[in-house]
Amino acid sequence: MRFTVPQFIDVEDKIFGPLTTRQFLIMLVVAGALFIVFKLADFALFVFLAVVMIVFGGVLAFLRVNGQPFHYFLLNLIQTFSKPRLRIWDKTLTDSELKEIVTAPPPAPPPKRLIKERVSTTKLSELTLVVNTGGVYNPDES
Repeated sequence: MRFTVPQFIDVEDKIFGPLTTRQFLIMLVVAGALFIVFKLADFALFVFLAVVMIVFGGVLAFLRVNGQPFHYFLLNLIQTFSKPRLRIWDKTLTDSELKEIVTAPPPAPPPKRLIKERVSTTKLSELTLVVNTGGVYNPDES
């Protein structure tokens, strides 16, 4: 059987000319917020907030970082700064702990390694015979 493989799955659907649904909704929210600011603030504050909000909304809607929308980049940035993966343990010792370390007796030397004796070839061949014969051959009897 042949199956069709979906292509261009990372391309968002366009609804109004070159605008995607996500971009349209972001710009709609910015326009609504601008309307509220226009009604509540004086004109100088409105102009300042309008410039800030339009720039932020435009960046959020249209800017892509590493091929991903900016809001994914922003969420990853917040997550990285709130939960860093690199953990560094910095334990500073108190004076009493340092005195204990200095006055403690030196540790005992490690035990000497026991060296096993090598198995001779005759012993190895006898073991091979025991395994191959299923235990019928017993080297102690011969």
